[in-house]
Amino acid sequence: MAIPVTAEGKRKLQEELDVLNARIPVIAKLIADAREKGDLRENAEYHSAREEMSMTNARIAELKNTLANAQVVDESQIDTSRIAFGAKVDLAEGKGRPETWYLVGEGEDDPLENRILTSSPMGQALLGRKVGDAVEVKAPMGVIRYTVKKIAY
Repeated sequence: MAIPVTAEGKRKLQEELDVLNARIPVIAKLIADAREKGDLRENAEYHSAREEMSMTNARIAELKNTLANAQVVDESQIDTSRIAFGAKVDLAEGKGRPETWYLVGEGEDDPLENRILTSSPMGQALLGRKVGDAVEVKAPMGVIRYTVKKIAY
């Protein structure tokens, strides 16, 4: 299954993979050093390093899978009159000030920076909309109603 990403998003994923791959020998050394200290059953350093190795390997596998399926979206082929992958969208809730949201691909999402996946409930509600459209997003606290104020790419 193809995973849409921007060129920048793919670069960031590759950078993260490179950093994690460089970390593996460091963690392996920590495990070896901790192992030399004796009884492994009560060796917190050993268990901590093993846990870090496990989590790092899991993230590496996830990144490799994402990169193998990543498809860089040609932004020149996007209909910019509607909301699509890569859009920067200004949304207003009621009469409130507009908030800017970015529709991004796998690995680029960051809810604290208003960067949401196109596959998220909000992303799905926004796709295909145009300026002036009303959008309803189902959220855990109920339905949130927005108006699309601006679309940019």
